[in-house]
Amino acid sequence: MSQIVKKSLVITSIAGSDNNVLQDYAKKSMEHKVHLIVVGDAKSPDDFNLNGCDFYSLSRQHESGFSSSRLLPENHYSRKNIGYLAAIQQGTTVLTETDDDNYAADGFWNYRPGEIEAELYENCGWLNIYRFFSEQHVWPRGFPLSYISQPDNFISGKSHLCFCPIQQGLADINPDVDAVFRLVSPQPVVFEKRSEIAIGSGTWCPFNSQNTVWFPEAFPLLYLPSFCSFRMTDIWRSLVAQRICWENRWKILFHEPTVWQERNKHDLMCDFRDELPGYLNNAEIVERLAKLSLYAGPEHIAENMLLCYQIFIDMKLIDKKELVLMDAWFRDLCKLR
Repeated sequence: MSQIVKKSLVITSIAGSDNNVLQDYAKKSMEHKVHLIVVGDAKSPDDFNLNGCDFYSLSRQHESGFSSSRLLPENHYSRKNIGYLAAIQQGTTVLTETDDDNYAADGFWNYRPGEIEAELYENCGWLNIYRFFSEQHVWPRGFPLSYISQPDNFISGKSHLCFCPIQQGLADINPDVDAVFRLVSPQPVVFEKRSEIAIGSGTWCPFNSQNTVWFPEAFPLLYLPSFCSFRMTDIWRSLVAQRICWENRWKILFHEPTVWQERNKHDLMCDFRDELPGYLNNAEIVERLAKLSLYAGPEHIAENMLLCYQIFIDMKLIDKKELVLMDAWFRDLCKLR
């Protein structure tokens, strides 16, 4: 008997219910029978009310019973963790996440199974996936600047059937690039429509939280760290997730854009400052993660995550207080199983 697919969409936002993107997602979520969860924060309006949207105000988060809620900092992207927990609590089997400035394009609502045919790249080191989908010199946020001019290693070959419990879709117009790219390169960026590509053991490429699908096996890896900048939280999560996926022979899938971004207002120099820890340290982080001795099997994800995040603490990139939040995350997950 095939498993019943229950889809959820998680967004964090401080916008009001008049936000055009949220209205569009609410309408289309109802049409596609997707449970839309919007996670608010301290700056969210008190009168948020949008048909088709399950809104978690700060007070509702605190009343949810999740021990993480009162520990997570306010006015931080990591409050999205509560949305993940709420979706898991409600029985989701496919969890999609995006942001309130990404419009859904054709294909966003389509179902991709966890096991999928894709061109597979392993043992390639740093691999700039954006160059697979574009002739433009573009790279994803979190990709080390020292590697952006290296030759492309894409050799079209045989597709493999890969289990990909984490699947990253790209974004058109304003893709998820770093402040350096936005300051010096032409925009907008429109990616080519190409077949899926997967990366496995020995290959690294950051993925973000703007158009990402997660399957239950990888749900524990959803955890967003709090004691780091907004511009690094999902990137560092992605590096940890990739390293742990290796131990389970899981792959990370990347596919053509299914959203386009009309970017919220940003101060690019503030973005640059918040991205500095990544520019300066991501290459070393990956070197250290690759050398870790981790445990095989999904039952060891919690142990492996602690070992991975200890690297960030040892490098003084994340405060050791993060371990308290991670403990709460796993206690909350255990209650939901």
